[in-house]
Amino acid sequence: MTIEQWLMIAVFFGTFISLVKYSQVPERVFSVTILVCLALSFVSVDDILSNAVNPGLVTLVLLVICSFAFERTSILRRLSAGVFNGSETKSTLRLLLGTALASAIMSNTAVVATLINTVKKNKLINAGKLLLPLSYAAILGGTLTLVGTSTNLIVNSLLIKQGHQGFNFFDFTLIGLAAFVLCLAVILLRSSSLPNMVDDELVTNDYLLEAEVAQTSSLIGKSIEENGLRNLDALFLVEIVRQGRLISPVKPEENLQAQDKLIFSGDISKVLTLQQFDGLNLYAEQGNLLRDNLLRDNLTEVLVKADSTIAGKTLKSAGFRARFDAAVVAVRREGCALSGKLGDIVLQPGDFLVLAVGQDFSTRANLSKNFYILSGHQADNMLNGWRDHTTVWGFIASILISVCTPLPLLSCLFVYLAFLIFSGSLSVNEIKRRFPLEIWMIVLGALTLASAVENTGIAAMFAQNIEALLFGHSTYLAFVVIFILTLIMTELITNSAAAALAFPIAYNIALGLGVDPTPFVMAVAFAASGSFISPYGYQTNVMVYNAGNYQLKDFVSFGLPISIIYSITVILMIPLVFPF
Repeated sequence: MTIEQWLMIAVFFGTFISLVKYSQVPERVFSVTILVCLALSFVSVDDILSNAVNPGLVTLVLLVICSFAFERTSILRRLSAGVFNGSETKSTLRLLLGTALASAIMSNTAVVATLINTVKKNKLINAGKLLLPLSYAAILGGTLTLVGTSTNLIVNSLLIKQGHQGFNFFDFTLIGLAAFVLCLAVILLRSSSLPNMVDDELVTNDYLLEAEVAQTSSLIGKSIEENGLRNLDALFLVEIVRQGRLISPVKPEENLQAQDKLIFSGDISKVLTLQQFDGLNLYAEQGNLLRDNLLRDNLTEVLVKADSTIAGKTLKSAGFRARFDAAVVAVRREGCALSGKLGDIVLQPGDFLVLAVGQDFSTRANLSKNFYILSGHQADNMLNGWRDHTTVWGFIASILISVCTPLPLLSCLFVYLAFLIFSGSLSVNEIKRRFPLEIWMIVLGALTLASAVENTGIAAMFAQNIEALLFGHSTYLAFVVIFILTLIMTELITNSAAAALAFPIAYNIALGLGVDPTPFVMAVAFAASGSFISPYGYQTNVMVYNAGNYQLKDFVSFGLPISIIYSITVILMIPLVFPF
């Protein structure tokens, strides 16, 4: 092998190791990979530009952009409203079947985010028995169609890059449906083994509130017990932050000083109790945002999105008040006890915030990019009337036309996107604000990595070595190895990154064996979506992991049988539908 080929192998494995270590920012890892390949002349600028407009990648980006409008229709709200009625069995089936069907045609992350609050508030079935199955149903539903999950579209993009036609809309359906039916049976049989989650009234006790003792407060110089702060209704004084020093636990005889930050944990609905104490100012009241009972009337609960611009920042550094015309009253992080001043807490995706909002809050254009709004004020850009109906039916028509006519899905999506813009259902500003740059960089990086592997001769050499190594051995064995390898990768890194890295290995093994690469590519697509054991392999798993207060052992014990059934079903079905 030449030095160039050894360097290319080092780049490939360096990318994988970096994805394991920096799994939260795969787009940055792939960006560095592109630059390294370009610097080492493994690819040219023309290669990168060609990959950037790959038809499969453009289709993926258009689907994500069109989903911005689709998520604001009433379809998810209707699904959420009609789930819990009748018996427990029927309600569970409605939830899981509805989630799977919705996830087959739209973002499963959006579906789960919409249903989490409904599941937690239902009085029929304990939420702990449903949240993890909800995530798994969304994952399984995403495997039913080409557009059900970004993983399928990423693999499709890489396949088109190799000069193939790409997959049709329903190529995944038969295999995905078999896996869904069998896994659903396991989920229903074992859901009772999941731990119960505390009632929603108790969950609110995880909120963290902050109040500051003013310079003129009559509380100064008196103890916690003397001020009556020890036995508040549904609020508990957790700690005091005094001149950068943390006092915890707080003793009843502790005397208060000016500018003490009192950190409470408790029921957010009892926050007004703190206003009854002279000179005790809530964190949200600083800056005079709250006037005329805004705190009483305009409390809004939001969930921080995974791609939010404030994730990884403190409330102070994010310029929260100016950016959203809202002040944070309380913060809650499922499965984790928060500590310290609210302004110094580093926000994370999945954090719950209770906001006291100003008059301009609901008109801010950056809300949908950063939050899922769970209660209180809703953003003004929700679709209704004819826009609601035409957005839903327009998307369905686009899919049907691409399936029933020679017109490709890419062309249908261009027309559909133009309709959304001209009808006012989607604005150009929202497209610019929410453009899926992270997904685009991941796929572009994967396409560029594949180009570099081909240009340096690694692909041809790998195919020849595989042919010699597996000569006389079973092709099916190589197929199973690819599936298991990808399945392990998706538990270690993200599903998108696992698909991107496993594809060139699978494709070149198929070439080395001299067989149709389609079953090997399908193995990568389904294995990359099969994250049932780790809470970090798939975004919906992360969401329910936080919301349901699950532990890692819950994922392993509940997800392992499902992962086994899923794997066996897919490994048996793919060669039947797509022979070698």
